[in-house]
Parts: sequence; structure tokens; C-alpha cells
Amino acid sequence: MKNKNIHPISDRLIAQTEKEKLLGSKGTVFWLYGLSGSGKSTMALKMEKRLHEKGIHSVVLDGDNLRSGLNQDLSFSEKDRRENIRRVSEVAKIFSANGLIVFVSLITPLREFRQSARTIIGDHYFQEVFVKASFNTCQERDVKGLYAKASDGLVPSFTGQGSDFEEPVDQQFIIDSEKESEDISSEKLFQFVLDSISL
Repeated sequence: MKNKNIHPISDRLIAQTEKEKLLGSKGTVFWLYGLSGSGKSTMALKMEKRLHEKGIHSVVLDGDNLRSGLNQDLSFSEKDRRENIRRVSEVAKIFSANGLIVFVSLITPLREFRQSARTIIGDHYFQEVFVKASFNTCQERDVKGLYAKASDGLVPSFTGQGSDFEEPVDQQFIIDSEKESEDISSEKLFQFVLDSISL
């Protein structure tokens, strides 16, 4: 039930298309998802840097950053993961509606979570990017030491071990960080970004 005391002004804001003309690019959310250590944050940071070098402003919404601030009250239960996705999606939607390019870096383990994000943000502004790497490969990398902690039982509901990760069925775009070099993956994604944001 909607609160009758809330009166959004969305219909009176300057149109997204007008803001995009000002910025010279289409406001788009690139939702990078995959196992911990697959390379999501690395790719997001590379995209931010490369766009900055071309004079294009973008925003990175990284899972760890968000959980240390906006979402610090959330656990890793399925219910809280769902709320985590909802909050991040709403923030990403605000940025993209203002003509900005957004890179979201979140594990986003379940297909229903990804569909929820797409529904909130809007299909027209949402680009799903699966950063693919197997559990074993990510475990070998263990860039944050999480896999070692999970093996010792110190990380409950760890994705891929104590909690499911569902690979996409009809993904839009794949970065295979297990088989591709970082440079190849970066170039591949950058071209996809440029094609997606062109007016």
C-alpha cells in the first residue's frame, strides 16, 4: 500500500534524454556479476578509467564499498541479499536516469536477483555482463582471502559453497576471465560499453 503522504516529483524533472544530450552518452547500467574473485571489480575499474580518459563520466557501485556504507546493516542471508540488490538497483536507476553510465559490481548469485535489478532499472537501460570463472579458479586466485576463510568455516553462506550461484541461461554478454587475458577481456568489454552508450 502506497503512502499517501509521499509525492514524487519524477514527472517534473528534466527528461533523461535531455541530460544524455548534455553529457553526450546514453545513461546505462552495466551489471557485472559472477563469483567472488572472478574479476568484476577489476573490469569495472578499468572501464571507469578508460571512459574517464575519453572524457566520459561514469560511476562504479562496488559490492564491498556499498556493504561498508549504505548496506552495512545487511547480512548475507537470501533475504538480505535480495534487499542489497534492491537498494543498489534503485541507486543505479537514479544515476542512469540522470544520464550517467553506471558499473555495478555485485556477485548477484540468483537469476531472480538479476531479473529484479533489470525490472527496477528498466530493460532499455540495463546491460547484464557475466564475468565468468569457475569456483576452482576463483579459489586459486583468492584475492581477498575469502575462499581460505570459507574452507575454515569462517564465512557462512559463501557463494558457490554454502550458497548457490546460478549461471545465466540467456546472458547478454560474457567476459570469460578464466580463458581470456585481462587485456583481451578489457578491450572486449570496452567496445561493448561504447556501442551501448552511443546516442
